[in-house]
Amino acid sequence: MKQTVPAFALLLTLAACGGASTDQAKTEEKKEAAVTGGAAYTIDTATTTVQWRATHKGGFAPRFGTIKVADGSLNVENGAVTGGSFDVNLTTLVADPASVTEPDKKASDLEGHLKSPDFFDVAKYPSAKFVITSVAPFDSTKQKSLLPGATNLISGNLTLKDSTLNITFPAQIVVAESGVTANAKFVIDRSSWGINYKTEGSPENWMISKDVEIGFSLKAAKK
Repeated sequence: MKQTVPAFALLLTLAACGGASTDQAKTEEKKEAAVTGGAAYTIDTATTTVQWRATHKGGFAPRFGTIKVADGSLNVENGAVTGGSFDVNLTTLVADPASVTEPDKKASDLEGHLKSPDFFDVAKYPSAKFVITSVAPFDSTKQKSLLPGATNLISGNLTLKDSTLNITFPAQIVVAESGVTANAKFVIDRSSWGINYKTEGSPENWMISKDVEIGFSLKAAKK
């Protein structure tokens, strides 16, 4: 079927599978940041990765790639993460060439499109930010998650462009004396942050799924 919009007219945001196999993040209004205590752990930006994936309507023409974390830290008290934050450098957004298969399209075209005012406008908004507002244990007898080995529910304020909303998603967190590792994969609705192609009701925007998958594999070392 002939596509009515360029295949590279896709979205990120700020992580690789479709919404049907990934937890949908609960989205609410902005909340107060967690009051932190305990030891500080610095996020290792060289080994921490953020992944993104987006598709056209119906899951067609998936596009995916990565974004680098600029800086951040976590707080640990009594063997548990209590708070923290990290910044994502949207100017480092990369589209995996394996996701751009059309002979007349290039990954660099997609990257430029996503970084333009059509989507993230990175010249004006070069970073996204996540600030933890709460960390709770994950109870598999009362809660369900598609993330294997989920240990916690993380809530935090996600800022994209000039909008901040609170999201909650399952994560797998391991705390050791030497460091912290955390993994998560979840889906957000890009339109909740006002990220639309052209206008919200335009045919071009309709052709792109509102669901964007974000994933992260985070490592932090004790200061």
